[in-house]
Amino acid sequence: MLKDKAAIVTGSTSGIGLGIATALAAQKSRVMLNGFGDRAAIENIRKGLAEQHGVKTAYSSADVSRPAEIRALIESAERELGAVDILVNNAGIQHVAPVEEFPDDKWDAIIAINLSAAFHAVKAALPGMKRRGWGRIINIASAHGLVASAEKAGYVAAKHGLVGLTKVVAIETANSGVTCNAICPGWVLTPLVQKQVEAKAKEAGISVEQAKENLLREKQPMLRFTSPEQVGALAVFLCGDHAATLTGAALSVDGGWTAQ
Repeated sequence: MLKDKAAIVTGSTSGIGLGIATALAAQKSRVMLNGFGDRAAIENIRKGLAEQHGVKTAYSSADVSRPAEIRALIESAERELGAVDILVNNAGIQHVAPVEEFPDDKWDAIIAINLSAAFHAVKAALPGMKRRGWGRIINIASAHGLVASAEKAGYVAAKHGLVGLTKVVAIETANSGVTCNAICPGWVLTPLVQKQVEAKAKEAGISVEQAKENLLREKQPMLRFTSPEQVGALAVFLCGDHAATLTGAALSVDGGWTAQ
């Protein structure tokens, strides 16, 4: 469905980002991965996607907390893949602390990576999308882009801002062939979350399955994790012709979290 399209997915060396990159590659989109991690492991992922799906893939280690590196990322993708037709702003970090104890540097880093990075990437990618008359921008927000939780001031502020940015970009690009939407996942069972669940289970002396249920019960009526593959499938839908007039939306994939 996405043959001849080229995509950047930030924060795509694992978790949700890798799920989205894999889904796009399966639809024959050329993909540039981005993120941190072991270089050999990342190269194996890149090669694996290329070989399994028969598409061109690339990798950039750009630090998305730095605007100049984001601009270089867009330029690199345009040079190596021929264009940036699809931009998925997925990179994110988290820190938990009460507002009065929240470290200044953690706040600045969360805003830079979870919010400002998306702004700089959109700003750099939009001219090419408009010139070609087609583009898809997908911002990976969170249930915390719609509702709040205690001790997550930086994350909640950034994700709310990301939903707002999504709406503005959608309005400004409404008649350009470009759409901009946000996906707002609840609990997603990434390798990182799996490790956290296993640690909680060990600490509490309960089964991993019980620890999973306990975690989900805190927020979600549906006691089931979303998978990275499911988020990837929604991203693919947003890139397709059926979603051509779907723009400015914040789409919840959260087991009923924000329906309460």
